[in-house]
This record gives sequence, structure tokens and C-alpha cells, in this order.
Amino acid sequence: MKPDLTALARPGAEIAVRVTPKASRNAVVVEGDLIRVYVTTVPEDGKATAEVHKLLAKAMGIAKSRLELVRGATSREKVFRVV
Repeated sequence: MKPDLTALARPGAEIAVRVTPKASRNAVVVEGDLIRVYVTTVPEDGKATAEVHKLLAKAMGIAKSRLELVRGATSREKVFRVV
């Protein structure tokens, strides 16, 4: 079951996520106030970040182009903003 993050899809909203690369499956999990994104890709050359971007946009029901990375391009802690 995928979490419904459509309530977060308002312009200007900032979404903080914790990323786990090289996971056994791709998943978006909400644990209280924390959003965890598990991706199977490796964290090199921005591949894991690109996969997180895609999964988060899909969970929010918006186009990838409406979601921009604000902080954390090379970190496990990332902040995205809805535009």
C-alpha cells in the first residue's frame, strides 16, 4: 500500500525526507512526521536522488517537474519543495 501524500502537494510546501539507498525494494513510508524513501538504486552520480524524486512525486500525485530539490543532493536527508 502506498501512502497518500496528496495533502502535501500545495505550492510552496517543503517536504523533508530520509533516504535509504540500496534497499531491497522501492517504497515511500510515513512514520509519524518522518517520510522515509527506500530506493534500490545506488547512491552514485545522483541516481538514487533521481529515483527518490520520481517516487515522491508519484506518491504526491504531481508531475516530477513540480517538485524541486532544495537541500541534500548528496545527503540522506533531503528537502523537496512543491512549485
